[in-house]
Amino acid sequence: HQLRQGGHVGAWLAAIARHTAHRGRTRAARQALEPLTDEPADPQAGPDGRPDVLAVLLTLPETYRETLAMRLVEGLTGPQIAEATGLTHGSVRVNLSRGMKLLQDALRKAGWP
Repeated sequence: HQLRQGGHVGAWLAAIARHTAHRGRTRAARQALEPLTDEPADPQAGPDGRPDVLAVLLTLPETYRETLAMRLVEGLTGPQIAEATGLTHGSVRVNLSRGMKLLQDALRKAGWP
């Protein structure tokens, strides 16, 4: 009932998942069940031996990973990402720019041209 625009279902669901995951991490940290590591997961190799692009994307810091996934995977525009995340349009633009640079660097290190 809180979804305002039907065309933004993907962003709306992503925001719900992000908040749910954050609450779960916070709860787990309070209970000290298992400490989280700062080590990113190793990207899985694709059929050509190079890491999968999405796996490399998952190694980026959360701020950049989230906005890049919304842009590159879901195809949302900057204003749509800003609305879904609560960030300003300028912050989204900066996160996309910096995130794309980090993704390009990570892909080069992983063997992509």
